[in-house]
Amino acid sequence: MTTTDLLPPPPRAAARRALLAGSAGNLVEWYEFGVYGCFATVIAANFFTPQAGTVAGAGVQGGAEALVATYASFALAFFFRPVGALLFGRIGDRFGRRPTLVLVIGLMTLATTLIGLLPTRADIGAAAPWLLTFLRVLQGLSAGGEFGGAVSLMAEYAPPGRRGLYGAWQSFTVALGLLAGAATAAALATVLPAAALYAWGWRIPFLLALPLGAVALWLRTALEEPPGAPPAGPGTAAGTTDPAGTTGVREQARAVVLGIGRIMGWSAAGYAFLVVLPSHLQSALGASFRDALLATTLVNLGFAASILPAGLLSDRIGRRPVMLCGALGVAVLAIPLLYLLQSPGTSTQARIAAVLTAGALVGLLAGPGPAMLAEMFPRRVRCTGLGLSYALANAVFSGCAGLFITALAARTGNTAVPAHYAAAACALSVPALLTLRGNDHREPLR
Repeated sequence: MTTTDLLPPPPRAAARRALLAGSAGNLVEWYEFGVYGCFATVIAANFFTPQAGTVAGAGVQGGAEALVATYASFALAFFFRPVGALLFGRIGDRFGRRPTLVLVIGLMTLATTLIGLLPTRADIGAAAPWLLTFLRVLQGLSAGGEFGGAVSLMAEYAPPGRRGLYGAWQSFTVALGLLAGAATAAALATVLPAAALYAWGWRIPFLLALPLGAVALWLRTALEEPPGAPPAGPGTAAGTTDPAGTTGVREQARAVVLGIGRIMGWSAAGYAFLVVLPSHLQSALGASFRDALLATTLVNLGFAASILPAGLLSDRIGRRPVMLCGALGVAVLAIPLLYLLQSPGTSTQARIAAVLTAGALVGLLAGPGPAMLAEMFPRRVRCTGLGLSYALANAVFSGCAGLFITALAARTGNTAVPAHYAAAACALSVPALLTLRGNDHREPLR
């Protein structure tokens, strides 16, 4: 135990400010990702379809190819997340959490707003998808640094016995962002005719990121560093004062790999159910744009409703039992729930129950997950370590989800691909979750 473990808990007002500022950026980030997922077919038509018009108007094959290209751009942004986790995580571990959080929210807001201003392929030709992809890369870099800085801040400010709840707010604002994105898309699809939505209406949700980001930036500029933080500067860099040397580096590398194993099911199931669902329902099951958005809104409601209770429960009984219930639940129920959803004889009430259940199961993983990762790394490398674990897991199991599911469903004709994908990833994460110790949630942060 170090002297920082013996520091008194931070004042409640300071902890609340840190919680608000730390989670605000997540809402902006995931609002944008939710919007991108909901408008995947519209973006495909405007940026990745050679001929102007809707995906439907481009033909089935052309529409499928454009949608795959849209998800390839989506995946590329995720593969820049580990780079952002290393870059901004090192800044957070060397100079403090605040500089990282200010930088990443500024970059995310700028890139998202510019997407709303981009000329389409009909305007400037083949340059349009490349510009969109470049802005997605910037978003990937900022998102990679967001998680590590925000979760470190909230975990280090959390009162005793409340790390799970404080960390769950990160996931809860993710759910709020996805809900806001889906609700905005659904509202626009309701009030605008299809031609207007494809022509200019899709830009509105991206432009709304500007005021949202400005508020988050204002909150973060007023932040103070968590209690017990070392003096900012190069002398506090992760690794520069590490007496463990190479052995410490190997230990942290093993912790990153283990962290990826523990959250791979969360990453895969979260994107399969929460982000990929609307375009999959349209392209594979023939659902209307409006019905697909309604299903996405409901699954995100189930997700949001279970996150904070799951985080609070993990503070009482431990991270392991709560996260195991979520992983095993997805592994067992994902396929039956999807078949129930797509069966013609299923009642409306049963369909609603199916999507709410799917979202709630992901919430059991997302609630305790941030605190669990924060507890795996010492303060000097916490931003980098937990951010890298999260970014790599998301790059492989989330960023590729839309591309993999859409391409495989188109090739095989199997409409249950999203459920198989989520179930397999959660089943594989169970052995890693079993390595969690029962009393980790009661130990002070290192």
